Amino acid sequence: MAGCASHEISDEEAKRMIGSKFLRTVSTLAEFELRKLRHDSSEIFIRGVQPALWLLVFGTALTSIRAIDVGSFTYLQFLTPGVLSQSVMFVAVFYGIMLVWERDLGLLNKLLSTPAPRSAIVLGKAISAGVRGIFQAIVVFVLALIINVQLSLNPLDLIGVALVIVIAGMCFSCLSMCLAPIFKSREKMMGIGQAITMPLFFTSSAIYPINQMPGWLQIISAYNPLSYITDAMRALLLPGYVSNIPLDLGAGLLATAIFATIATILFRRILE
Repeated sequence: MAGCASHEISDEEAKRMIGSKFLRTVSTLAEFELRKLRHDSSEIFIRGVQPALWLLVFGTALTSIRAIDVGSFTYLQFLTPGVLSQSVMFVAVFYGIMLVWERDLGLLNKLLSTPAPRSAIVLGKAISAGVRGIFQAIVVFVLALIINVQLSLNPLDLIGVALVIVIAGMCFSCLSMCLAPIFKSREKMMGIGQAITMPLFFTSSAIYPINQMPGWLQIISAYNPLSYITDAMRALLLPGYVSNIPLDLGAGLLATAIFATIATILFRRILE
């Protein structure tokens, strides 16, 4: 009996050690990815140009003519969470290009020759995309405050927004890493990245309410992760905005899990 108990304990300890090693690998890989941002932080501001144009040009123009009914909010208030979501997606969806670039430099081959599981590599890169998205979103958020967009500054709400941003970054970076083993070249991945960002943006609730879309577009929007990400951000940033946050977070996490699983399965194909 004592021998059996000892055997069970050793199995549990082994599982804990494996889990702990996996988490250390994920955190190490995420930290490595984020070091690149520290060496070249100008990328954050360069990629902040497009969101700035959406707010300063598109947002202010539609606010003045009141072309879209967004209830008791100004259109700039309604648009800002959508632009925040879009800016995070824009950063994350190009992680597949980085994966191809690392393969061309031989870095990916070296990484795969280590004991690190493929799932840990995918998660490490996805988490770094989520954290990088926070820095990108800060630029947009500060710009929104400068042009006097009324947003919630409650610390708990802002922590919630940061969590949603991390989920968004992980979701769309995993989507991009699903595509990299299929297209396999930087040129194709650049084209695919540009081809999917705008459709994802325009078929979501980022720039107009779902109930004002045509019926066929409402169906597409219901399956678009960006709609749920944006909806969660609005609920946290706009006081009085009604949303089902558990559903939004659940949909974002489910999409992330699906894309991460597919990316892990396809990962080695990028070297073929």
